Amino acid sequence: MFMRARILTFGNEKGGAGKSTVAMHVAVHLLHQGMRVAFIDLDLRQRTLARFFSSRLTWARARAVAIPHAAEPFLHDKPATLLEVPQMQAKMAFDRALDEAVQTADFVIIDTPGGDHVLSRRAHAAAHLIITPMNDSFIDFDLLGEVDPVTLDVKRPSIYAETVWNSRKQRVRWDGRSIEWIVLRNRLAAHEARNRKRVDERVAALGKRVGFRVLAGLRDRVIYRELFPFGLTVQDLSPEIRPVAVSIAHISARQELRALMLSLGLEAGDDVAAPCLADTGS
Repeated sequence: MFMRARILTFGNEKGGAGKSTVAMHVAVHLLHQGMRVAFIDLDLRQRTLARFFSSRLTWARARAVAIPHAAEPFLHDKPATLLEVPQMQAKMAFDRALDEAVQTADFVIIDTPGGDHVLSRRAHAAAHLIITPMNDSFIDFDLLGEVDPVTLDVKRPSIYAETVWNSRKQRVRWDGRSIEWIVLRNRLAAHEARNRKRVDERVAALGKRVGFRVLAGLRDRVIYRELFPFGLTVQDLSPEIRPVAVSIAHISARQELRALMLSLGLEAGDDVAAPCLADTGS
């Protein structure tokens, strides 16, 4: 029996787009709002999100400080082995973990790997909201849409857009609900205005065609990287919690994060029903 929890899947089949970075910041922001948060890290080899929360717990205990924590449901004692087992076995492990997460959480954060895998497809179809960070580059856009090399007009949706489309169809078969899709323009460069304008135009055109919203994501800030080893974000910083020197740039980073959460519609938790993963076709 699924309870009411909102499932946020962070997906992009290209590595290095900032999925884990955005996922951990969204999760911690929700925790500081008093939300119960669970996470499932499907990047089964690297497990950046899981390592972040493990470091967070270790650092807080060592410093004897109180900060909110997210729960990780049991996926597998050796998660990387799920890459090698039969697909049905991997799906069952994911479904058990998701069932455990939605029983106790208000939000479930799912971080997916770069590349295609049955668990990533499963996580996309289970989502209420898919968040796709992309860098300010035609290299990243190539996973969303194919452009004409002469005119740069968008010719057709590409492989990842097709994955999301198939996930939306799967979700409708499960429970008749739709999946919202947001593309985050992450790490926007302050220079190369001509290239940025070209990418902006193509992303906007493709969004209208395949049905996603485009939002500004997070810039490539030093503070995000500085806080990662401690399992902390700018939202955690306080007079008692300052593992690095605080500057005016940290205030800007916190404002940027709050603006992102507001644009994502995550300042308040909406009551939504989680899907029943009865179909094994995805």
